[in-house]
Amino acid sequence: MSRLFGTDGVRGVANKDLTPLLAYYLGRAGAFVLSETHKKPVIVVGKDTRISGDMLESALIAGICSAGADVLKVGIMPTPSIAYLTRHFNADAGVVISASHNPVEYNGIKFFDKDGYKLPDAMEDEIEALVQNPDGQIPNPTGIEVGRVLEENGLEPYVNFVKTVAGMDFSGLKIAVDCANGASCRVAPSALKALGAEVYVINDRPDGCNINVKCGSTHPETISSFVKQIGADVGLSFDGDADRLIAVDEKGDVVDGDHVMAICGTYLHRRGLLKNSTVVTTVMSNMGLGAALKKAAIRMVRTKVGDRYVLEEILKGGHNFGGEQSGHIIFLDYNTTGDGLITAVNLLKAMVEEKKPLSELAKIMKVYPQVLLNVKVEDKSKYAGNARIEEAIKKAEEAMGERGRIVVRPSGTEPLIRVMVEGEDEAEINRTAEDIAAVIKEELR
Repeated sequence: MSRLFGTDGVRGVANKDLTPLLAYYLGRAGAFVLSETHKKPVIVVGKDTRISGDMLESALIAGICSAGADVLKVGIMPTPSIAYLTRHFNADAGVVISASHNPVEYNGIKFFDKDGYKLPDAMEDEIEALVQNPDGQIPNPTGIEVGRVLEENGLEPYVNFVKTVAGMDFSGLKIAVDCANGASCRVAPSALKALGAEVYVINDRPDGCNINVKCGSTHPETISSFVKQIGADVGLSFDGDADRLIAVDEKGDVVDGDHVMAICGTYLHRRGLLKNSTVVTTVMSNMGLGAALKKAAIRMVRTKVGDRYVLEEILKGGHNFGGEQSGHIIFLDYNTTGDGLITAVNLLKAMVEEKKPLSELAKIMKVYPQVLLNVKVEDKSKYAGNARIEEAIKKAEEAMGERGRIVVRPSGTEPLIRVMVEGEDEAEINRTAEDIAAVIKEELR
């Protein structure tokens, strides 16, 4: 049987892979593992705007309460806000029901420990073992020992937290916001308006089915068009659970996670706030980010793809900043996970304090041409150890030398091998990617 927990919690098609029964058992097991030393533990529960959220929330909460834990139900809130609110309410754990940027038919359940961190593999394995064998180990309290549900206002404390992080006024800034019809619909406009900005919002009418549909961080063309339409100073586009941010400048040009890390990394470094003068990112970040950081005397450390690996390296190395090209950025001094709104606030601070438009700040980084090919295969597990594919990649790397780089990896969720090549010469990288993809097709078709 494959592992229940993936790289970002338990995720799948709601009511098919992720059923209410599974959510119930996850609630019971999670409550037991995360709070077994407490007499009456408290767990914060939030969700995004998916139609399946109500169904899974009810089942999850039933499981938590059946294990004797109380629930602080905060309703629709961004994933990173649950990490913060768990600390704010001094709870034993936090759980969010969300599938982030994925389509509406998907949903997920993600746990945070009492400090707001995603769970280590060992603790996830402990929860999974109890889900697979639920009888006997988890108590079934009765009477006054059964858990209860308390509805709590999470919006106000989280908005106040964002205001504290900003520490300044954004009056005079005209900001366009795309909420992806997701969890940021109330929080992002409220926080930015409270900070004095002139805020214009689109895709803030969730109906349960329109989350991430042709909007949000996976469709930056939407916020780009809106910025140009209203003449905004900056555009901020969140994904469905608001843990990612993709920005656009006043001209409508996209400012992705790599650009944000270049801008905010150097901004923090100049002020002596970047620990170890280091930015942590993944193998997918553009070579241009490394060049920009090197010029600013900042070291760049790469990890495997996935924000959990970025966070692991940040914690291991004693760093405080890093993220992904996709816009999942971690400011560890403020929150324990990628937080789109905290990222937005820090980007706006850089604009205000540097007294430059975002288009000027974004010039810090030159983007090297990059091509990404998705090669569909029958069995991606056969990729590892394939001698011919390894040889093709090795020869290509030797041919490119320092002019470029190659990253080939299996998709974590689909029957695909992803081939990414970037470098100075666009024709060369396209040819190289096609050559590697051809070998993969021959070997794994």
